[in-house]
Amino acid sequence: MRKWLWIGLGLICILYGISIFMLRSGSKFYQVWIALGGGFLILAAANHYQLWQKLPKAFRAGGILLLVLVIGSLAAAEFCVLKHFHDRGEPGLDVIIVLGAQVWPEGPSASLKYRLDAALEYLNQNPDTRCIVSGGQGYNEPWSEAQGMYDYLTQNGLPAERIRMEDRSVNTVENIRYSMKMLDPEEDKVGIVTNNFHVFRGVALARSQGIRQVQGIAASSHPVYLVSNMFREYFGIAKDLLKGNIR
Repeated sequence: MRKWLWIGLGLICILYGISIFMLRSGSKFYQVWIALGGGFLILAAANHYQLWQKLPKAFRAGGILLLVLVIGSLAAAEFCVLKHFHDRGEPGLDVIIVLGAQVWPEGPSASLKYRLDAALEYLNQNPDTRCIVSGGQGYNEPWSEAQGMYDYLTQNGLPAERIRMEDRSVNTVENIRYSMKMLDPEEDKVGIVTNNFHVFRGVALARSQGIRQVQGIAASSHPVYLVSNMFREYFGIAKDLLKGNIR
C-alpha cells in the first residue's frame, strides 16, 4: 500500500511540474517538482525491495529527524506566508513599490498582471500616492520588468508622472535596495505590492533594509501556480534568513 502511495505522489509531482512548464510561468522551479516526483518514485522502489529496513538504525534515525525538521520549518514558513495573504495596506500611503515578475513580448505574465491590477486599484483610490515599479531585464525578457510595468500602468490610465522606474534589480532584495533610493525610508509610509504568497518576505526584507513604516498590499495569484509558489517561498525565506537578509 505504501509503495502505491509513493508512486501516486511521484506521478502527481511530475505531472504538476510539466503543467507549470507548459503554462510558461517564467520560472525554472518546475524542475523541483519533477525532481521531487523522481524522489517519490525512488522511495516506492526502496519500499518494494525493503531497502529502508536494511539501513543502519543510526542512519534511519537521522533521516527521520531530518524529515521532522524540514516539515516543521516548512509549516512555520507557510504560517508566516498565510498570515499576510490578505494584507491590503492602509489608505494614504506615501509610495507603493510594485515588485517585478516575468514579462513577455505580449505583456506582463499572469503573476505580474495580478500585481499591477492591485497597484492600479490602490493608486486609483489614493490619488496622492506615488508608485515605484521595480525590476530589471532577465535573460528571457524582451525589456526590463520596470518598463513592462510602466507601459501597463500608463495604458490603463495611470498618469506617467506618478510612476518612477527602478530597472536594475534581479531579485527581491535588490528590488527593495534600489527602490529605497527613490523614497525616504525614515519618513515615508511604504506599501509593498506583490502576490499574496510573496508579501511576508517582501515586507520582511523591506524592514530589514531600513524602511521604518512598511506594510503589504497583497495581489491574487494564478491558481495553478499557487502551490508551487508557496513551496518556492519556503526556500526563498530560508535563503534570506541564512544570508542575513531577514532579521
